[in-house]
Amino acid sequence: MTSQPGPRPLVRTPGKPLWAQLRADLLRRLDGGEFRDVFPGEHDLVAEYAVSRHTVREALRTLREEGLVTAQRGKVSRFTTSRPLEQDIGEAYSLFRAVEEVGAVQRSVVRALDQRADGVIAARLGLEESTPLVYLERVRLADEEPLAVDRVWLPADVARPLLDVDFTHTGLYDELERHCGSRICGGWERIRAVVPGRGERILLECPETTALLAIDRLGHDTAGRLVEWRQTLVRGDRFAVGAAFSAHDYRMGASVHIP
Repeated sequence: MTSQPGPRPLVRTPGKPLWAQLRADLLRRLDGGEFRDVFPGEHDLVAEYAVSRHTVREALRTLREEGLVTAQRGKVSRFTTSRPLEQDIGEAYSLFRAVEEVGAVQRSVVRALDQRADGVIAARLGLEESTPLVYLERVRLADEEPLAVDRVWLPADVARPLLDVDFTHTGLYDELERHCGSRICGGWERIRAVVPGRGERILLECPETTALLAIDRLGHDTAGRLVEWRQTLVRGDRFAVGAAFSAHDYRMGASVHIP
């Protein structure tokens, strides 16, 4: 059943401060489709929920710290639709799914999809330097805003059927499993901050003050064969990686920020 729009009453309860209840109800309303264009101001929330301005400010402060609400002087506050996305650490992270799950429209501009040889990449995949590889390069867009440049190499004997796939609006892993019967189930990944070059700034429409996150990934299939080397450059102002941990668990997630 879809929840009813509008505010729910807040009740003073020991252990559940009003600001935390307000924060939870605002997120519920977001999930229900409210606040897509404009987020209500402090005075509006005070009137709607019949709470103090201090309660409203504390709830909004936590939302801003988590990157869920933007607040700029002289501009209307907005939800960023950057809800944190969590996944088991053993699963391969998918940028395509991340964009889709925050409610944004994912589209890719394919810059290259061909078969080629690259001795350095082949060696990383444990192959002979002359081994043919399928190469896919895309600019990834979220709601038509540039988010990332993605470059992937795969052994051609596994991935050759992908040469006929339209990657405008689909994920590589889904197509790899659908057309090639190969599923990425593990591997190694490194995330680091980099300063974009002029070409990357143009592709991603980056201000000069914006850094990128470089994600290098080496992935293997269920049989343990290395089948993917990927290099992704993501705008640092629109993507974040976080982790939740305890004494017995470590869970990693990511969030995409859509302006």
